[in-house]
Amino acid sequence: MTTGKKHTALIGTALFMAAISLMNADEIKVEDVKSKYAMNSDIKSSKELKQNINLGFANTTGNTETLNLNARYDLFYTIPGYNGYDLSWIFDTSIYMTQNDGVTDNEEYTANLALEQMLTEDGWLAYSSFRWLRNTFRNFDNKFFIGAGVGRELYNDDQHRFEVKLGTAYNFERYSNQQPDHDFISLTEYMEYNNQLNKTSLLYVKVGASENFDDFNDYEVLGVIGFTFAVAEKLSVTLEGEIRYDNVPPVGFDKTDTKSIVRIGYSF
Repeated sequence: MTTGKKHTALIGTALFMAAISLMNADEIKVEDVKSKYAMNSDIKSSKELKQNINLGFANTTGNTETLNLNARYDLFYTIPGYNGYDLSWIFDTSIYMTQNDGVTDNEEYTANLALEQMLTEDGWLAYSSFRWLRNTFRNFDNKFFIGAGVGRELYNDDQHRFEVKLGTAYNFERYSNQQPDHDFISLTEYMEYNNQLNKTSLLYVKVGASENFDDFNDYEVLGVIGFTFAVAEKLSVTLEGEIRYDNVPPVGFDKTDTKSIVRIGYSF
């Protein structure tokens, strides 16, 4: 990486941390379905360093009933890989915290490191990832995912695009209360549909699911629908809605959560 790109990465990280410290915000981001179920972020191929900062405002229902703010920082880089096909390296991290009267009432930390290797001209790919989450307010003292799988772009006519992925993941769940630790292997599925309405507007639907191989009654489903449009060369506005259903949540927590979010993104 060149000196200029290192400086850009440092500046982006500094801006992200500054935004977090100013907001004192709840964790309200609409979850990255692909990151959670297909084990990699939604990244467009690029031969140079790309970074994004997103600031948002949202309403949540379910385990939390709040109006709040959030921020997130993403970094990705694509290089030639197997047989010259794109190999994408993706890293993202987020920190969310809010306090009322000096008492922390919501706090979350996440990190995701992923690789995606294109395999053929007709859209086949392989992926792998490591993901970590800590949120004691959702009863997760530590939660780890280590996964891998394959996927394919089934249709793309420059306006409509449809992609599916299938894989497995090893899950480690360590809880904040006295609930026993939970380790299991899961089957993961992911599908995504994009409709490029015009040069500046995109409609998308993302659905992910995960089932415990030992007990298929232990499953969760996450769906997101969104609309994004460009307002300047590097600025965009996105409207999103999310619903998450966990059939076997941590003890004492709700099965269903929803989020409605408006966010502004800046790419550099």
